[in-house]
Amino acid sequence: MRAVIQRVSHARVTIEGKIHGEIGKGLLILLGVCEDDTEAEAVYLADKCVGLRIFTDENDKMNLSPADIGGGLLVISQFTLYGDCKKGKRPNFMRAARPALAVPLYEKFLMRCRESGLPVACGEFGADMKVELLNDGPVTIIMDTEEMRGEKA
Repeated sequence: MRAVIQRVSHARVTIEGKIHGEIGKGLLILLGVCEDDTEAEAVYLADKCVGLRIFTDENDKMNLSPADIGGGLLVISQFTLYGDCKKGKRPNFMRAARPALAVPLYEKFLMRCRESGLPVACGEFGADMKVELLNDGPVTIIMDTEEMRGEKA
């Protein structure tokens, strides 16, 4: 799984012109699911995102999590995070999981985030979404469970 996480002052997603989900201060998480991903990775990555300390404390150090600041999460499914541009100029999305695998893992990720008690908004899997955000910092972090597997031991 891959997540592009942005610290935001606010963010929202609209579908067919209607607001589908929005948050104030918190994290916008663009989530990509790979063909090799498992439920354990969805849980692991959700826990990492929920606990991510990228909000500044009274000493201006990145030391606070979304829970510490009363923030929310906006989670958007994004298969294009697995776009492979090694050959040519048109991305290949062959490593992105098909909906039969991706939807349950996306939903597991959402469920685990909600279990944290944080407000969680989301997009709609497979929909044409418009995402608006005000990146705070800007702060953007990329996490990939494939790269993190050695850390889980």
